[in-house]
Amino acid sequence: MTQSPTHPQATARISIPPAHPMVMLLGSGDSLLRVIETAFPAVDIHVRGNEISATGSAADVALIQRLFDEMVLVLRTGQPMTEDAVERSIAMLRAAGTGDGDGAETPAEVLTQNILSSRGRTIRPKTLNQKRYVDAIDKHTIVFGIGPAGTGKTYLAMAKAVQALQSKQVSRIILTRPAVEAGERLGFLPGTLFDKIDPYLRPLYDALHDMLDPDSIPRLMAAGTIEVAPLAYMRGRTLNDAFIILDEAQNTSAEQMKMFLTRLGFDSKIVVTGDVTQVDLPSGTKSGLRQVQDILEDVPDVHFSRLTSQDVVRHKLVGRIVDAYEKYDNAEGRTGRNGK
Repeated sequence: MTQSPTHPQATARISIPPAHPMVMLLGSGDSLLRVIETAFPAVDIHVRGNEISATGSAADVALIQRLFDEMVLVLRTGQPMTEDAVERSIAMLRAAGTGDGDGAETPAEVLTQNILSSRGRTIRPKTLNQKRYVDAIDKHTIVFGIGPAGTGKTYLAMAKAVQALQSKQVSRIILTRPAVEAGERLGFLPGTLFDKIDPYLRPLYDALHDMLDPDSIPRLMAAGTIEVAPLAYMRGRTLNDAFIILDEAQNTSAEQMKMFLTRLGFDSKIVVTGDVTQVDLPSGTKSGLRQVQDILEDVPDVHFSRLTSQDVVRHKLVGRIVDAYEKYDNAEGRTGRNGK
């Protein structure tokens, strides 16, 4: 292949410390190496012993060299590299290279930040935006996590709440959601009021079970240390010494959002999560989450973390589905405005 004079070829030789076996760096059956080769099709990568050589454009070679450095740093913490982690590391380094990274965080810093260890697993941010969201929760009293499904906004907030409880930063956790249903009515569901509300709160219970001993949850709830309740139960209260999470906040009205935010008491922290593209409110009712961004954007100690399809940590297809719907909605908006 003839190299363009504007893209001079470069070669880098990367020596891997003997303390890190190549199989850990390259993956079983070279699975991680294949991810890198797929991401850089114009670069020739060769492995011999504990040395890796990469030949291609100077920019690509420099990025690959940085990538392997970051992978070694992750391995030093005892955390294994995965195909997903390699893909996310490449995306972070590319964003930093184009100036979109807007910060000094490295892939190793993002991927090795432990939030909570429980039941044999550790909860960590997986993307740069997720790390910044988690950091914002530490720094600010009220944080809004806004983004599509699968970006970890609720799960990470729950992990921070459990961490705060375990470290005695707060004495209780309060989890709440508006009881607004997508396509069904509470009145048609069987059982008591609690039974009817339970499906709306189930995702919060599920996250708790991931983070705490399931046998301890009923005891903590009976003691009031953990409270899971619909948003309507928050009215008239002042919530002191608590970590409070409002989930599915796009389904609050403007009045409900104001009511909730003004429950804030001393030594408390609030995290509000939601997806402004998934509003299930009756037609004509304005989403409190959409409105609050205009009202509180410049208020000190209030932070808005915005996550995107690039931060989706579910199946890869979920990110593509989010992008496809966003593209469709944008096209529909243009069509509607043009009257076609």
